[in-house]
Amino acid sequence: MWPKVPDQHKPGKPLVPWGLGVTYVLFATVYLFLVYFLKVDSAANGVSASLTLAVCILFGGFMGMLDDWIDLKWRYKAFIPLIAALPLMYYAIANSETVRTSISLPFIGLIQFGDFYYFLIIPLMVMIVTNAINMLGGLNGLETLCPAIVLIGLTTLAPASAQLLMIGPLVFWLILSYFNLQGKLFVGNTGSFAIGLTVTAFAVVTDLKSSMLISILPYIFNSSFILLSVFFVRKKANVIFDGKRLISEHRRSIVTLLTYRRPLTERQVVAAIAVIVAVFTVLGVLYQFL
Repeated sequence: MWPKVPDQHKPGKPLVPWGLGVTYVLFATVYLFLVYFLKVDSAANGVSASLTLAVCILFGGFMGMLDDWIDLKWRYKAFIPLIAALPLMYYAIANSETVRTSISLPFIGLIQFGDFYYFLIIPLMVMIVTNAINMLGGLNGLETLCPAIVLIGLTTLAPASAQLLMIGPLVFWLILSYFNLQGKLFVGNTGSFAIGLTVTAFAVVTDLKSSMLISILPYIFNSSFILLSVFFVRKKANVIFDGKRLISEHRRSIVTLLTYRRPLTERQVVAAIAVIVAVFTVLGVLYQFL
C-alpha cells in the first residue's frame, strides 16, 4: 500500500514504508475537530484554538506532501510555510486581549513587538521553526523523537485545557516515533513539516514562545551550520555508512559534527542528539518558571 524507499543506513538497505506522516496529519486533524465539536475547547471571538491547530497541521502536511512528490528546491521550501502562518495570525489578532505580543529571551529580556508580532514575528517563527525541524533528519528516529521531546516540554507547561489539545496528537506521534526508531517506517517530509507546524502553532496558541525558542536551539544551530556550509563551501553535509557505523570527513551539520572522524552507530548518533534536545527543552521549561 505504502511506497517504500531503501534505508541507507542499514546493512543491505532494506525497503521501508515511507510517507507515513500523513497518518499523523489525519489523526491529529480528526482529534482536534472532535475536541472542537465536543465543545471542550473554548472559542474566543469565534476563533478556536483546536481548529487553528488543525488547519496549521493540515497546511504543514500538504506542504510536506508537495515536497515529497516534486522535491521542492530550498528557495521555495523556505518560504512556503508562510502560508501556514495565516491561521495563526488570525488567531492571535482575534485573541489580542489575551495573546501577548512580546517575547522574553535569556540575557536580553522582554521584547515588545506590538503589531509587528502578528504580521512579522509569527510568520518568521513558522518559517524558521518548520524548516529547522525539517532539516534535522535522515536517521531512524531523529526526525520523530526530537520534535516529540520538544512537544512534551511544551505540553507540560501548558494549562490543562491546552494540554488536552495536544495529548492525542502527541501520543500518536510517539507511536510513530517508536516504529521510526526501530527502522519500520519513515514519516517523510509530510510528517516533519506537519510536526514542525504543530510545535510552532501550539507554542503560539499557548503563549509558550520563549520556551519553544530555547528548546529548538539545537535545530537552529544545525540549520545555520548547514546553510553556512552550502553558502560558503558550496557542499552539503554527508555521512558515510561503512556497514555498521556512520562516519564523516567534514563538519557541516550536527550529525557530521558528532561523527567527524569518530565512527558511531546510528542509534548512538540519534541518542546523542536527542539528549542535546532534551537538555535545551528542560532549560526552556525551567526558563518559564524564572
